[in-house]
Amino acid sequence: MFDFIRTHQRLMQLVLLVLILPSFVLIGVSGYTNYVSGDHDIVTLGDTSITQQDFDQARRNQLQQLQQSSQGAFDPAILDSPAARSALLESLIDRTVLVETAAKERFSVSDTVLRQTIASMPQLQVDGQFSAERYNDVLASAGLTTRDFEQGQRGELALSRVLGPVTLTASVPSVVTDKLKQALSEQRTVRLLPFPSSDQEAGVEISDGDIQAWYDKNKQSLELPEQVSAQYLLLNEEAAMANLPQVSNEDLQKYYEQNKARYVQPARVNVSHIQVNVPADASEAQKAEALSKAQDIAKKAQAEPASFVELAQKESQDAGTAKDGGKLGWITQGSWPAPLEQVVFGLKAGQVSDAVEGPGGYHVFLANEVQAEKGESFEEAKAKVQTEVSRQLGADRYAEMATKLTSLVYDNPDSLQAAADELGLKVKTAAGIARDHLLASDQVPANAASASEDATLLDDVRVRRALFSPQVLNEKQNSGVIEISPDTMMVVRVENVTPAHVPELAQVSGHIREQLKAEQALLAAEQAGQAALGTFKKQDISQVPEGFGTPLEISRIDPQGLDQSVTDAAFNVPTETLPVYTGVKGSQGYVLVRVESVKPGEVDNPLLAGLPMQLNQAWGQAEEQAVLQAMRKQANVTLLPEAQAALTGEDESQN
Repeated sequence: MFDFIRTHQRLMQLVLLVLILPSFVLIGVSGYTNYVSGDHDIVTLGDTSITQQDFDQARRNQLQQLQQSSQGAFDPAILDSPAARSALLESLIDRTVLVETAAKERFSVSDTVLRQTIASMPQLQVDGQFSAERYNDVLASAGLTTRDFEQGQRGELALSRVLGPVTLTASVPSVVTDKLKQALSEQRTVRLLPFPSSDQEAGVEISDGDIQAWYDKNKQSLELPEQVSAQYLLLNEEAAMANLPQVSNEDLQKYYEQNKARYVQPARVNVSHIQVNVPADASEAQKAEALSKAQDIAKKAQAEPASFVELAQKESQDAGTAKDGGKLGWITQGSWPAPLEQVVFGLKAGQVSDAVEGPGGYHVFLANEVQAEKGESFEEAKAKVQTEVSRQLGADRYAEMATKLTSLVYDNPDSLQAAADELGLKVKTAAGIARDHLLASDQVPANAASASEDATLLDDVRVRRALFSPQVLNEKQNSGVIEISPDTMMVVRVENVTPAHVPELAQVSGHIREQLKAEQALLAAEQAGQAALGTFKKQDISQVPEGFGTPLEISRIDPQGLDQSVTDAAFNVPTETLPVYTGVKGSQGYVLVRVESVKPGEVDNPLLAGLPMQLNQAWGQAEEQAVLQAMRKQANVTLLPEAQAALTGEDESQN
């Protein structure tokens, strides 16, 4: 079963998507009207309610599914916010409304529809056909019985009939679609004249007073989150390869000989032959007669090698090769019996052998082409051999070190030094690690994790999660071994904890100076651009002012790589009189846009082929949400005061 899961990971992901209920909500597969009453209600709707227990279980399901889909790299802190909790509760309410409606209106599906739906699932098919064997294997791998799975699917199909028809029947009128196609495909020819803010920075002066004033007014925006400085051990291929024992020349030579085929191509000969058969039960007289005939053929061929093909076609009794002039092709040394190889590999190109006994009778060989052994000698391949042997030794040592590391960090929970000394690793340190990111180097006094060569590893969600786990954060204990990849693992330990705080002015003055400088430069660029815009509007618009680039033909669906703000500006300007100028401020400066011509769009543009379907889907979703909101209103959905505690997490903190 586990082999099936490992070899069909993508398949299992698809199956899980089928099995997981929408919105991560816990609904029993035995039916969609059974709810377990919790300690207290947080939402009432119709004749039922959503309890704290329902909500907590939904959160656990949501977290578990996201962690599984991300292979453990999902940060639970992302879900630990009022916004995330609110979104989950809303989806839980929507789900419950659908369940209540389906139950009240007796929505159901027939056995035939259920069978057809299951049979159409690609993950349950083999070569496009439903496979009962695959079906049973998949369900067994997921730990489900056919009864549970089919009841769950029946419930899902019933729920889909509540809003499904609303979505599927939505249609945007063709006149609206055509108008949108025309607008999206309309083409405008534009030229651009940028005013980069970087060009204005040289003239910007920021005083200490400006910095102080900004700091006093905005210092709360500079607050840094709780952060830790950490010690860590990094075990990877490089660490395992360090200080490997020297491999003797004899061992390298032995490895070379054992794997010689990787470095040397053995000698080979392209041969043809003429065969004179000798029956298995032949008498001595018959053998002698066959040998005499083979010798005669050999003499003729040796006297005139060019006639070998004709002789083979006429005299060879090997029916498989005679018609092709006796061609056997390339023979690699070491693949034939020694007596035959001694003869064949003793020939020069174009040389014919004497008659020689072999399988099936006597043979006369012609060497069509000869290639000597070629490749690298031991001395030539020595550096390559050394690298390969070292990598193998490093892999073995990595496995050994990984096993020891696990034991050492648990045997010495308060320090990483013992493990470092035992394994020859270095205890590294890094600062400025917050729960959800690494702080920028200018926000950390020294040794910033974000500037470390190991920044990517330290920013891994599994590493940050380990650092902020209660045992590691509060008790300064070693974490467990964190496997980042098959050849990289870490152990971390919190050295110091820095609470959330506003840094002193001295620490952030450089950052503030650069920010103010960028703001002033952007303002200066905007002013320069607007001044130029005013000037151009007063000039002869038929002449292209100096500095504008080459014309670009853009549309909303093909903006030619332009920033969206520039594209929007080009299509928002009125085009009754052309050319026309407009300007737009961006993050890097100000851009003047000269619109020179307009070409109507084409409704049959290939880039818009999928637009009608997309519009219908969007309209269907909008109608679906409108119906769902009406259903919620009809169900009298009411959030009780206890819901606020669930959304803020206060309920969990009290448990």
